[in-house]
Amino acid sequence: MPLCIAAGGTVVAIALQAFTLAWTHSIEKIRWEEDYRIEGSTLRLVEARVRGHGAGMEPPEGSRLDAQGVWHYVPAVKPLPTLRLANSAFTAPYELCDAGRCRPLAEFAPAAATGGPVQLSACAGEPRATP
Repeated sequence: MPLCIAAGGTVVAIALQAFTLAWTHSIEKIRWEEDYRIEGSTLRLVEARVRGHGAGMEPPEGSRLDAQGVWHYVPAVKPLPTLRLANSAFTAPYELCDAGRCRPLAEFAPAAATGGPVQLSACAGEPRATP
């Protein structure tokens, strides 16, 4: 199934089986990344990374630190039917990464640029080519 991005009353389907969601923490200015895989009608979080740590952002138990100062860990969460993003207009935009290339969500779903909520989910239907 493709990935659906719902924002501003529109839904865009993108041909992806796996992707990384990335963002910068609004206070600590630290980059976070989460790798997801589409499994049936759900999104499975397979790994997460944080490029440092700060107040209230300690790496979870079992995390490993790589040579570049990035903490890697596997969150213990069940597959999600929907991932809801707050998407504030007052913070840096979420990025969607595929094949090593990261772009703002608004490049995939222009309505995401408004700062309103965004939902990611697996969806049925014909995906469009990744821009």
